[in-house]
Amino acid sequence: MKGFYISVLLLFSVSSTLSAQEIDTVPINTKDLNIRLKRSPLPSRTGTILFKPVRLEPKIVNAKVNYWKTKTSVGINVNQAAFSNNWAGGGVNSLALAGIINYKAEYSKESYSYATEVILNYGKVKNKDQMEKKTVDRIYWDHKAAMQLSKNWYFFSSVTFESQFDKGFYYDRDANGEERATLTSKFMSPGYLTESIGFEYKPVKYFSARLGTGTARQTFVPENARLFAAYDLTFPNNSKTDNYGVARGKTFKNDLGFQVVMNFDKDIFPNINLKSKYLVLVPYDHVGFTNHRLDATLTAKVNRFMSTTLTGVAIYDKNTDSKVQGSQTLSLGVVFVFPR
Repeated sequence: MKGFYISVLLLFSVSSTLSAQEIDTVPINTKDLNIRLKRSPLPSRTGTILFKPVRLEPKIVNAKVNYWKTKTSVGINVNQAAFSNNWAGGGVNSLALAGIINYKAEYSKESYSYATEVILNYGKVKNKDQMEKKTVDRIYWDHKAAMQLSKNWYFFSSVTFESQFDKGFYYDRDANGEERATLTSKFMSPGYLTESIGFEYKPVKYFSARLGTGTARQTFVPENARLFAAYDLTFPNNSKTDNYGVARGKTFKNDLGFQVVMNFDKDIFPNINLKSKYLVLVPYDHVGFTNHRLDATLTAKVNRFMSTTLTGVAIYDKNTDSKVQGSQTLSLGVVFVFPR
């Protein structure tokens, strides 16, 4: 009987718990209830927010547009070799020094432009028991003014001057085997002045082609008599009749013709630049004496100041030789560029 009462009591407890859970979960509708929140004891202040306009004074910037762009590069190359007296492999002590200055300035405003470029290049080499010899010697100064006609075409006029700094010699050996030098050129012997007008095609920044339909070229050889005397003294049977196209006894020659000048200047790879210029002049009175000149320079930057330069020149000019003339130099040196 006692166990029965305990069972009834447990059943009543469970029933009461379930009933309480059902009452707790019944939703309460608070829509019509007036529930007020307790007021915060912290003071609060309300008011109107005022926005005041701020006056900004205009600032005048004292800036000028610079239509000029300039670039100057200076390079110095040194090559040296030395051998001991008992060096079995053979060799000659030598010292070579070369320098180049390249200045370029460009002006561009609206449809008008002007450009000038100066190239000064000179180098010498001295081998043991031999005379000093030039490796490179050039003065080049070009001026060009242009007016834009369309997107890629311009009307231009240009003036170009070319010559050299130092004397040039032809080296051979006499009957006794001694080295001798025959004078062949010097400053302004020859000197070239070229005036040209025509049209320029420039589809991209790194390439341009000038078509000089009206071109005049003057060749100067003030030392013509001295050059012939040097040849006649060294070669008694000398049959030369002109120097650089200027006849014996004269110091000046003028040619009228058609000129083409093509320029290419671009970084073909990172830190590797290719710069080339091809020039051809066709004289109207003597087409068979067309002049060709190709200059190509490949420059590879080693670091900020050092670079390796490979230079090649090819010339075909019947006034100096009936065959193609060529020269090539490879050098490692320092280069300073302004502005950086």
